[in-house]
Order: sequence, then structure tokens, then C-alpha cells
Amino acid sequence: MTFIKQFTLVSLLVLSGFATGYAATFKIATISPEGSMWMEQMRQGAREVATETQNRVKFKFYPGGVMGNDKAVLRKIRIGQLQGGAVVAGSLSAYFPANQIYSQPMKFTNLDEVDYVRKHMDSFIVDGLNKAGFVTFGIAGGGFAYIMSKEPIRTVQDLQRRKVWIPDNDKLSQDAVAAFGVAPIPLPIADVRTSLQSGLIDTVATSPVGAIVLQWHTQIKYVTNIPLLYLHAVLAIDKKKFLAISPQDQEIVTRHMTHAFNQIGLQNRQDDGKAIAALKKQGIEFITPEESVREEWRKTAGEASQKMVESGTLPQDVADQLDSLLEEFHAKGSTGTHDQ
Repeated sequence: MTFIKQFTLVSLLVLSGFATGYAATFKIATISPEGSMWMEQMRQGAREVATETQNRVKFKFYPGGVMGNDKAVLRKIRIGQLQGGAVVAGSLSAYFPANQIYSQPMKFTNLDEVDYVRKHMDSFIVDGLNKAGFVTFGIAGGGFAYIMSKEPIRTVQDLQRRKVWIPDNDKLSQDAVAAFGVAPIPLPIADVRTSLQSGLIDTVATSPVGAIVLQWHTQIKYVTNIPLLYLHAVLAIDKKKFLAISPQDQEIVTRHMTHAFNQIGLQNRQDDGKAIAALKKQGIEFITPEESVREEWRKTAGEASQKMVESGTLPQDVADQLDSLLEEFHAKGSTGTHDQ
């Protein structure tokens, strides 16, 4: 083969994306069940990526927790069995604890506050995870988590008497719950439903949508109608694996998967109201504590946030920035039209 023919063949291989380091299949695990809106949006984004990259970049999804809980997924990412996962933010707290800055208990009272803060602070989370070795594609808001239980919970003292679940690899949640005087029971998310059935736990905190998607709503009877904390999730891909594809393909993946996660966040918000109605229709009782009792919750929640800072889980300057943004928001006289 002449030099010119060799050069031409190599050039065509590179331009076609078949040269070493350009083609990739990202194996992604998630607890989201097949057929859920999350999976539909991610699969749509993956199809668009495959089309635009001419199949140089593909996604293979493992939904429904078949790869294990988030802890197992992250271990498989480290050894190269998987390249990424669609996980709740708390699952990555071991790598970047401050990514849970939004998860301080009762920090937000409505979604208008959340929207204002996120405009200024989402980039902090994305950049922090990037430095920790994960490429993400924006943040999908999951709405507010509420306390859901088998017995009515009106006061902090009621909560202290319950068997409360927290994710097994989420130190921030553990610290937060402990500040309420609760000794939590850490379990993988995939084990929560069976643990509710068996009585190992009787209280969880999740969003209305999450409760229905994960079928936890079949095991609870009461919802304490106080937004406990704001949930968010990310699609996190091992940074080294992502940087192994061409810059052109990196841009394509980023564009389509960012759009997919934006759509997930928007749809979550729309579905939350429907989920609340569905829970009520099933006969689940929503308990709204009196204002004096709510003030007790807020006071304890504030102490919990301070303990997170004192323990080093949350940087003081970042916590101060969030508080400053909330003060700025209220100073502008916003009305909080997104109250749930």
C-alpha cells in the first residue's frame, strides 16, 4: 500500500470516529424503572447522540436497580464495569459532600426560592463534581421531599419515636436526621420497599413522584405536609472515560443529555402535583402541623444545618452564600407562587 493510500485510510478512520479513543459505549445504571419518564427522556437523549455521532457514541442503560444500589454502581464505575450512573445527589456525597448544599432540611419553603438560588449555585455543584472526577449534564430537580410514614407525625417528638430510613451512603442525611434527635436506619434505596413491608422501617422522606415511581406509597398512610428538603439528581459519567471521546462528540453528548435532564426536571415539577393528588386519592392523609409546631420544626432544622457546617460537611462560605441569596430573594418581595 502506498503512503498516500495509507494516509487516506487513516484519515477516513479518524473522521469516521473509528480510531482508537473516539468510539465509546457508556454503560449507565440507575434505580429508575423501565418505562418511567426518567428512562424515556434518557433513552431519547441517547438516541439523538447515537444519530448525530453516527453511532460513535452509544449508551447502554441498566434500569430498575439491576446493577445494585448507588453504592454498588459507584464501585462498578471505579473498576470500569460501568461508565456512569443516574443517581440522587446524596450518592455522590463521598466524593463531593457540598453537592448536597440544597438538601439542608427546611432551607426552602417554596419552589420560587429554589429557582432563584439554583440560577446562582448549580454551577458550583457541577464544577465540584467535575473536580471529583465526574462529568455531569446539569441538575434535574426532583421537587421537595416530605416525611411519609405509617403512623402520623406532627411534631419533632413524633419523628423521634419512628424507625426512620436514610440512604446508606449519605452522611449528610445521617447528620441532618441525627440533629432531629433520630437514630436513623441506613439502607440501600432498593431495599426500602421491602423494609417498609417487613416493619424494619416505618418512615421515609421522598418526593410524591418518587414515592409512586418506587412503589413506596403502597406502604405508607401519612404525609407530614412540610417541605423537608429539596431533591436533585444527576447523570454522572466517569470523567476519564468521557474525555476519551473526541471533543466534537463530547459537545454532542453534553448538548443532548443536558437537554434530557432539563426535560426531566420540568416534567418532575409538572408530575409532582399529579402525584400529590394520586396519594390523596389512595387515602393517604396529609397532616399540616399548626404554625407553632412548624416553628419548632424550623428551629430544629436550622440547628441541623449549622451542625453540617460545623462538621465540615458543608463549607461555611457556601452555606453563607445560599443564605445570602435567600435574603436577597425575599428582599425583592417575591410572592412564592410555586408553593406546594
